[in-house]
Amino acid sequence: MTAQEALKTYFGYDSFRPGQNTVVSAILSGRDALAIMPTGAGKSLCYQIPALLLPGLTLVISPLISLMQDQVKGLSAAGIPAAYINSALTENQIAKALQLAAQGSYKIVYVAPERLESPAFQAFAASADISMLTVDEAHCISQWGQDFRPSYLRILDFIDTLPKRPIVSAFTATATREVKDDIAETLRLQDPEVVITGFDRPNLYYRVEPTRRKDAFVADYVRSHPGESGIIYCATRKNVDAVREMLQGEGFAAARYHAGMTNEERRQSQNDFIYDAAPVIVATNAFGMGIDKSNVRYVIHYNMPQSMENYYQEAGRAGRDGLPSQCILLFSPQDIMINRFLLEHKEVDDLDDEAAELLRERDNQRLQAMANYCQTTGCLRNYILRYFGEEPAAPCGSCGNCDRVYDETDMTTQAKWMINCVAETHGRYGKGVVLNTLRGANMARLRELGAMDYRSYGKLKDCTREELNCLLAQLLEDGYLIQTDDQYAVLRMGNITPLKQGAQVLVKLPPKVEPADAASKKHKASKAAQKGKGGLTGDGAALFEQLRALRMQLAQAEKLPPYLVFGDKTLVDMCAKAPRRLEDMKEIYGMGERKYAKYGQKFFAEIEAYRQDHPTADLGPQL
Repeated sequence: MTAQEALKTYFGYDSFRPGQNTVVSAILSGRDALAIMPTGAGKSLCYQIPALLLPGLTLVISPLISLMQDQVKGLSAAGIPAAYINSALTENQIAKALQLAAQGSYKIVYVAPERLESPAFQAFAASADISMLTVDEAHCISQWGQDFRPSYLRILDFIDTLPKRPIVSAFTATATREVKDDIAETLRLQDPEVVITGFDRPNLYYRVEPTRRKDAFVADYVRSHPGESGIIYCATRKNVDAVREMLQGEGFAAARYHAGMTNEERRQSQNDFIYDAAPVIVATNAFGMGIDKSNVRYVIHYNMPQSMENYYQEAGRAGRDGLPSQCILLFSPQDIMINRFLLEHKEVDDLDDEAAELLRERDNQRLQAMANYCQTTGCLRNYILRYFGEEPAAPCGSCGNCDRVYDETDMTTQAKWMINCVAETHGRYGKGVVLNTLRGANMARLRELGAMDYRSYGKLKDCTREELNCLLAQLLEDGYLIQTDDQYAVLRMGNITPLKQGAQVLVKLPPKVEPADAASKKHKASKAAQKGKGGLTGDGAALFEQLRALRMQLAQAEKLPPYLVFGDKTLVDMCAKAPRRLEDMKEIYGMGERKYAKYGQKFFAEIEAYRQDHPTADLGPQL
């Protein structure tokens, strides 16, 4: 069987996505591989297809029990023999799994990195025919990655104990150039095929919403997207509990997830979300790495994350099936202060003083980059891409900032006063002191610093706080001012030569929101909900809901997450094509042989029943 044939037979896909074939071919030729691919780009297939075709066993190092379980369920549903070995199993179950693996009953076995230190597992590995070792979420191996795990450093020691070095492959969705190099060096990859497919997720709609009325926004959003699966991330456990309680008070089925809950409570919450018993989950960043739920239609960040890496990974849990999905960040200036506090109290016990200081410095740099993202008026998608080292040619035209109508205003005069104020501070103070000075605030702190004696004091008292924030963001973007990346983030002078030579400072200011604009936003929200169904309307959308109900019924009977029966993209394709013959169901996206045999007849019957009940229905391509 070729890789292409395996792709169609087991997974129901006609072709590889960009980058997948390159990685698969490299592994099958015996080369190591490192793939950096965005969430939803199909990283798992890059090692699952070779695992099927290589002669022996593939070991997959995975950081979370939930991820292992999801992957094994998905593989089993596709007819691929796989197992996981982790602390959720009894010793007898582990011994049985190892025995079956040694006998060749599995092609893929998932283990946690800590398992590699177990004498029983080491004994098994020494005698097993291990063709490939795959490191998933490979950024965890770098201490400069956002999810560094010391246990990942022991993977190399394990490889060295094996009688024969297997092919080593590593995969991650978020890696700066520095982290990428660290992964390759730490794992000692040999002449690896390095594939970086780019960080753009065209199906994701990025939006920053400056608001202090976060609860009202969340409630309105969930209300306007009924039945859709979503994740709401909060910075603290207290916020998680409060937002979940608020949603339940509004009548929504919402789960919660944070480290202050018991293991059983977290397991139940995760299951409620995965199995769609609670379509919405409110969580800290403790939730989600490796969550493989394909039909998450939106991710809302109630608070600003600590880094672009974290934001990209968390937001990237939306739309893994490729359908349009929303990533919304609710921003208030207080978020920056909350995150600075959390970073100041971050545990760095495993590092020496020099490394800890370097990590703190980089944490502050990342936080500042995240704050700049929240305050930019430029293209949000391009900001993300540039952060990860890409150079987009033009604004995307489809993010919150590109769609927002701004009033471009000449604020050259105001800019000069702001620059003058920073000069008067001699680069010693941050944004708060500078803006309050310009607004002429009567504050003890300003009196203490002597800021009331500055020539710039009160010169911009007629400007709103929002206008000053937009002006500052523009001056930082233009390089006229510089904000330091340290803990205190003070403002300093940049290169003002262009301004002296007559350059203008044009600032994009958001227009005042009128009630009509608010109604327009709600209209856009309902249109976005339609897009989550692949753009289906009318009969197509109605059939989609019936197929979704059938999927839920089958999933409950088999105790499977609904998306493992079929993803939303497969249901959308059924509605779009509406096959008139059973055998045509084989051409549906994601319809592998195992799923066709198991579910094809049932879903075809549902489509036919809809046709019978709606004789004038407009379904499928016109004959």
